[in-house]
Amino acid sequence: MAYVASKGVSLTEPVTVKKCSSCNRLLMPKEKAVVFKCPNCGKVEIIRCNKCRKMSVPYVCPICGFQGP
Repeated sequence: MAYVASKGVSLTEPVTVKKCSSCNRLLMPKEKAVVFKCPNCGKVEIIRCNKCRKMSVPYVCPICGFQGP
């Protein structure tokens, strides 16, 4: 079997892995999640996986201490 490389496609392309702010689980690149700024200070990016959103697991902003559902 032969592998053909096409232009613009890299097999070793770096991927940024993010963690859920509630459960600290690593999120896969195509996994459903929501990303938003802290509603109180707006300085931190809060990332929540689909499971934590559905279960209303709380998160805490590491800068201002705001706790959300």
